[in-house]
Amino acid sequence: MRFLPVFLDLKTGPVVLIGAGELLRAKLRVLTAAGARIRVHAIDGDRDLSLSSEDAARVEFASDDPLAADLSGVIAVVCAGAGDVGVAMSVRAKALGLPINVMDDLEHSSFIFPAIVDRGDVVVAVGTGGTSPVVARRVREKIEALLPARIGELAEFIGGFRKSINERIAEFPLRRRFWERVIDGPIGAAVLADRKSEAAAALKAIADPSAFARADKPEGSVALVGAGPGDPDLLTIKALRALQDADIVFHDELVSPEILDRIRRDTTRVAVGRRVGKPGIGQDAINKRMIEAAQSGQRVVRLKGGDPFVFGRGGEEMEALRAAGIAYSIIPGITAGIGGAADFEVPLTYRHEATRITFLTAHKARDAEVVDWSTLTDTKMTVVVYMGMTAAPAIRAGLFAAGRSPETPVGVFARVTRPDAQGAIGTLRDLPELVRRTNGGPAILIIGEVVRHAGSLRQTPSQIISDLLDAAE
Repeated sequence: MRFLPVFLDLKTGPVVLIGAGELLRAKLRVLTAAGARIRVHAIDGDRDLSLSSEDAARVEFASDDPLAADLSGVIAVVCAGAGDVGVAMSVRAKALGLPINVMDDLEHSSFIFPAIVDRGDVVVAVGTGGTSPVVARRVREKIEALLPARIGELAEFIGGFRKSINERIAEFPLRRRFWERVIDGPIGAAVLADRKSEAAAALKAIADPSAFARADKPEGSVALVGAGPGDPDLLTIKALRALQDADIVFHDELVSPEILDRIRRDTTRVAVGRRVGKPGIGQDAINKRMIEAAQSGQRVVRLKGGDPFVFGRGGEEMEALRAAGIAYSIIPGITAGIGGAADFEVPLTYRHEATRITFLTAHKARDAEVVDWSTLTDTKMTVVVYMGMTAAPAIRAGLFAAGRSPETPVGVFARVTRPDAQGAIGTLRDLPELVRRTNGGPAILIIGEVVRHAGSLRQTPSQIISDLLDAAE
């Protein structure tokens, strides 16, 4: 490690910035974002730096020669687009013991700028010794994706309580354990969910911080997590963090193996879902097992295909957790209707053509029989049907009876966003046959004029051969 990462206290003095053009402006943006006071030597004479009034108040333009300027009180020197002036300034700054950065010139720099992840009170610096800023930026992007957006707010929240709590806990190891329990438990989760008043009340309610830190039994919680329609790259960052933190995951049958692979390896996995016509443990039993796991102090994830609140019975689970007094959070996922529409390029709304969307489920024929199809005949409405493969004949009959045209475009999209996804497009008249052509579910049905805009459909080799044989006959 050639360069030691350090953090300068920018309140102790100004930074001298020397240079010209866009390179100078780029470094100026970094320094103003950090709250620095800056003395600018614009060697091209251009003082139009497009600063906000707040930033401009902390910027001073200097007209003297930077090589002869008074540097007393200066904490660092930065040269960006300064040419030969930067090299000469490096000699002067090093002689005075001042840190200097000459942009893209390691030989004349005593410090370098890292790629920065800024989350308020939490700042991460990524460096490559100046050898590859692009690699540093790529690493920064990965870290930005993994860090919770409000991690800085969590640090600020803890900072507000740290002195008072530490005064009540004498032993340093016990202090550390206290804050670990706060950060990893429901209080930390509440802050990250932007419920800081709730978190503050819970922290203030801890009567004996030492006893809280010593408690052997951790506080359990449940996260209701949407796994999306199948593609693991469609998991939200928040969902991925929950899977990595979980002690136990109760997952549906429809959650893809690729998504299950994102769970931490030592996490307990329990399959609790069921497919059509197959036995399952039942919703009450699932609720009971989640509650028992949380009450034992475990971090529980209930992983559900799509979104927990779109035909996922997440509402029932939430009510059960509330009734049991279990801390919980809800992490939405991309529902299959949205994922399938994107996968097969079907715009669910389209100007002047489709102005409304209805999502419904028709698991079995009797589900379709109780739907009031008369409300779904508007030709400017897109109808998205979940779990409608078995009930396809009843869905067609219901819409026919209500007056929907047999020529209404329909798409059946199976295993959406997965490598083996398939689609079949036709008309409402052909709906049962379209279902047959997709070779099994899970599938969604999209009914409406927007289906005409669908992109090319993916087909397996066997399906292509079958279609050619059908055409030959």
